[in-house]
Formats: sequence, structure tokens, C-alpha cells
Amino acid sequence: MDRRWKELGNLLVNYSTKVKPGERVMIAMIEIETWPLAHAVYEAVIKAGGYPQIQLLSETLRRAFLEYGSDEQISWVPEIEMYGMDWADVYIGLRGAHNLYELQDIDASKLASNQNAMGVVSTARWQKTRWCLIRVPNEAFAQQAKTDNETITEMFFNSCLIDWEKEAGKMAAWCKALESGRDIRIQGSRTDLSFSVEGRKWMPFAGINNMPDGEIATAPVTETLNGEIFFENPGVLGGRLIEGIYLKWKDGRLTEASSLTEQEFFRSIITKDPGASLIGEFAIGTNFMIDRFCSDILLDEKIGGTIHIALGRAYPECGGTNESAIHWDIIKDIRQEGSVTIDGKTILKSGKIIIGAED
Repeated sequence: MDRRWKELGNLLVNYSTKVKPGERVMIAMIEIETWPLAHAVYEAVIKAGGYPQIQLLSETLRRAFLEYGSDEQISWVPEIEMYGMDWADVYIGLRGAHNLYELQDIDASKLASNQNAMGVVSTARWQKTRWCLIRVPNEAFAQQAKTDNETITEMFFNSCLIDWEKEAGKMAAWCKALESGRDIRIQGSRTDLSFSVEGRKWMPFAGINNMPDGEIATAPVTETLNGEIFFENPGVLGGRLIEGIYLKWKDGRLTEASSLTEQEFFRSIITKDPGASLIGEFAIGTNFMIDRFCSDILLDEKIGGTIHIALGRAYPECGGTNESAIHWDIIKDIRQEGSVTIDGKTILKSGKIIIGAED
């Protein structure tokens, strides 16, 4: 086994989730290619005195479920997975990549219904467990990142195996500097969006809930949302690539929403519930070891110098109040064109984080 798998397993168990003796740990192994890391995490849990349990999930199995299942089956919230969230003290999700077009010909309404059911499970995960999600690279992942497996694997390890305690300190300082700010404005290609973050907290994400990690985030005051935003790169949800997403709000109400592809699926997601059409999270990516878009939320949202919003559920820890069955991160790249200001002071421009600096 590549020594880096064991190093990463130890990081997930002893730093990210801090497994204690006697704790129960659910290890979700998604796709068989995640086995080397599953093995490493399992060993690390045992050494930490925990009780590991592995479950195997797969997008290929999900396709069969969506293709042949009835409406009742597809909207079913699986009891065993929900029980797992009650049983586990810690949840570690090892998300192997899959063919992005695996579900391309599945009816959009079926996919949306199943996505909503899975949202119930994910909500239980973050409410009831200490958790960490990690995207494990493989050949499918290399293809969607438009590179070779060796290159993407090296980028993956380089962006995971860093000094997270040092990164946490740096990001905490950025968050403290932003706490006194109120009005955010994002400008860029077809984008001029503003909102208030008054009374909200900024949080550093430094290897606890995601790996690789690297973002600072807050929650907008939803009724202050005004303006428009366009996404140059596709949004990815439920195995679908949604190109050319454009959103516009007026005083906290979504007034325009369009996409160049997957219009029916896109519409079904943002109308799923009242909170799905509002921004629950605004964040800045801080991991400069990730150097390319991979059409994968877990990595793309961390790219240093980019921003992202999440439609739907807000993190209560940030003071956010928006509730929804979804939490869908969509990434905007403003490294070449665009900026972010807070109370008129620039904090991000040309891919550089300049929090605390003068304009």
C-alpha cells in the first residue's frame, strides 16, 4: 500500500474526526476504488480504540435503482442509512469518482425525487455525527478533470497532506478580520451580486469536514440578496452537469433562474422547497494546491482564489437561518475577472486573498 494512504487515514481519524476510544465509526466506501483508503481508515480507527463499520455504496447501483424503481421506491429514505446516522458517533465518507454521465438518461423528476431523499440522510449526518467527506481519485476522476491518473493523484495527495493546524490558524485570522464587515459585493463576468452578512459569523474549514479542504465561509442574510451571478463552470449535482447557470435576486426573492443544459432538473432542484432558491452559504476557496477544475464540488470549491455559493441549507454555526433539503455548492472562478469587496474594501482580486490589506 502507498504509504500516503496510511498517512491520510491517520489524518482523517486522528485530526479530522478525532476518534476516541469506544466511539462507533461508519466508513462509507463509495465505489470499490476507495478500498486502499477504506483499509487505512479502518486500521486507524482500530488503533484509536474505535469500532469501525464499513458500508459499500455505488453510483452504478444507484442507476439500477433509478432505472427500475417505482416512484415510491425512488422517494424512499433508506432506513439502514438513517439508522447508521443514529448509531455512529463519527461518519467518514470515502467518495470515489464515477462516470459523470452514469445517470444522464435518467428522468429528471426521478433524479430530483431521489436527490431529495438522499438530502434527508445527509441532513441527519451533519446533525447527528462528527463527519468528514473525501473525494478519492481514480481513472474516472482523472477523465473528468481532463488529465491523467498520476497527475490528479499527486494533486490530491498534495492538497490533503498539508499542515492543517497551521492553515487553520491562518484562516481563523482571516475570519476574525472579516467579522466586523457587513456588506458583501461580488463582481465579475455577468455578475454583480450583493448581500449583508451582518450578525453572521465567518468560519474556517481546515480539514475537519472535508478533505482536501480549504475555505472560509459565512451565511448571507437572505432577505438582503440583490443582483445577479453567472457561473462559467458547470454546477454538478446528482450526477448531472448543469452548464451556464444564471441566477438573479431582488430583495431576497429569486426573480430569474436559467441554465443552458438540464433545465428541467435544474428547475426541480431550486423549487424543491422555499429555501432551495436562496443562498445558504458564501465562501472563498483557500487551497492553492488544487490547480485545476475537476467538475467535482468537493475539490473545486476549495480552489484558492475562487468563490462559491450554496443554494439551500445554511450552516447554523455561521448564524445562518435558511433551511432546505438541499445544500448545493456552485463555484464561480473570478481569478481572471472579478473581485469581492466587504464594505467597499477589496478582499479578493485576481485570485489573491488580500484580507486585511489596503486597496
